[in-house]
Amino acid sequence: MCPVYTLFLMDGFKEAKLILENGDEFRGFSFGAEHSVSGEVVFSTGMVGYPESLTDPSYKGQILALTYPLIGNYGVPGKEIENNILKNFESDNIQVQALIISDYSFEYSHWNAKRSLADWLKEEKIPAVYGIDTRKLTKTLREKGAMLGKIVFDNEDINLYDPNAVDLVKQVTIKEPMIYNEKLNQKKIVVVDCGIKNNIIRNLIKRNLTVVRVPYDYDFLQQFFDGLVVSNGPGDPKMCKETIYNIGRALKHGIPTFGICLGNQLLALAAGGDTYKLKYGHRSQNQPCTLANTKRCFITTQNHGFAVDMKSLDENWEEFFINANDGTNEGIRHKTKPFFSVQFHPESTPGPVDTEFLFDEFVKMMK
Repeated sequence: MCPVYTLFLMDGFKEAKLILENGDEFRGFSFGAEHSVSGEVVFSTGMVGYPESLTDPSYKGQILALTYPLIGNYGVPGKEIENNILKNFESDNIQVQALIISDYSFEYSHWNAKRSLADWLKEEKIPAVYGIDTRKLTKTLREKGAMLGKIVFDNEDINLYDPNAVDLVKQVTIKEPMIYNEKLNQKKIVVVDCGIKNNIIRNLIKRNLTVVRVPYDYDFLQQFFDGLVVSNGPGDPKMCKETIYNIGRALKHGIPTFGICLGNQLLALAAGGDTYKLKYGHRSQNQPCTLANTKRCFITTQNHGFAVDMKSLDENWEEFFINANDGTNEGIRHKTKPFFSVQFHPESTPGPVDTEFLFDEFVKMMK
């Protein structure tokens, strides 16, 4: 037994194991809740932004491994409310199944910090393990693809859980419609909540729009509105059958439509296209995307495991953005009608704001 491992045990750090479905095991130590859990193991190459990433509903059902080696050094901000949503987080709760990191910073320092990452994880009953060889883990996932796994305490035997086999969006969508920034004489937007990040709502409010947030299976065509936003969210887009049907109806009415992340996939499916699962997905704040038919490249925030098959769409649609790393689709737009979507997150949080202008393009479509 190595000296460092012995020291951790002597100091009372509880051992935990990450076991992948292929049998690979990684040993580490707990700094979160201490109960066994299973999910899809994925990695993110972002350097900062763990409070935003952990509360992103697109991570529902996933065990998230962060490749940046030191996590926790700036703590966790407080739960201030602004416009009826949390100001510093992307949803009301931590969404990941568990967190995997290399090294945890037990001391934190930041002007906005109210508590440690460990305290937050324990409060929300989310397991977290440090001391894992995240470089080796990431190389395994890149070579073999995202796979199921489980974090085990005390050699407890639990079954593997496949989040892509269930309707994850149903778990993260709002239960009843909510209205934000309701004012007279301004445009009204319906936002289909498939697991929306709060900063999408913030960006719409900032542009003087009334935002009507509805559940993913809600029949939004029963009311008047000026534009439609289809949000990000977790899992396989083909699970969202009612959402796809309702988006298709909106397209037939010519309603200006803007899809984000999962919304890109749902728009493509509503238009008669197809989607497929990526080998290990795109998760980080450093994904380069080029604007189709140009040399202009943007650095984007991404979090998705599925992609649009551009060849499955008819001639009325064209590619909007392309991933500069692997050539996969990063957005679609209709050639003649006010419909477009992107696979990345123009609202960022975390990450660069290079593509926030797309919200302005959406507003222009409604004039």
